[in-house]
Amino acid sequence: MFMREHIDLIEATTREKKLETTPLPYAEDALDPVLSRDSINYHYEHLAKGYAKRYNAGEGDADFNRAGSFLHNKFFPQLRPPKGRNLPRGAVLALIEDKFGNFDDFKDAVKEVAMKIQGSGWVYLSTGGEIKTIKNHAVRTDICVLIDWWEHVWATDYQWDKEKYLDNIWRIIDWDVCNERL
Repeated sequence: MFMREHIDLIEATTREKKLETTPLPYAEDALDPVLSRDSINYHYEHLAKGYAKRYNAGEGDADFNRAGSFLHNKFFPQLRPPKGRNLPRGAVLALIEDKFGNFDDFKDAVKEVAMKIQGSGWVYLSTGGEIKTIKNHAVRTDICVLIDWWEHVWATDYQWDKEKYLDNIWRIIDWDVCNERL
């Protein structure tokens, strides 16, 4: 009951104010070669900002646009430029090791779930250590690590090879941001 009341409060509060898109904490070309400037420009400037714009203008499905804005405001800030090995640490690592044994087994488990998604959606590690999916868009309050699984995020750079996108996304996850969510 508490969780439902909490979600209802978040949704009511969100409806009462204008949505904003969180500014990127890096340059549009900073995630290359994992995600190119073209991918980021299209995905962030046109799609992510579009959800907030449509919601604020009262256009389209308000719930879809609000949730799309919410999820992108979680996704983009948890990314960072690739450099060296990018392994989880801190609370996220402890959660992964507790639930999956090690990081490689965790990545395999995420891949297994993600590759079963037909069409578009999201896959995420919850704060409770479960791998969950979101069909389409939906607000969730238990997101630790979020992976956008919509075609537009990977098609420009990876064409049909979404598995390669998933293999590479780990290179740009900002584990400090994910640790803050725990």
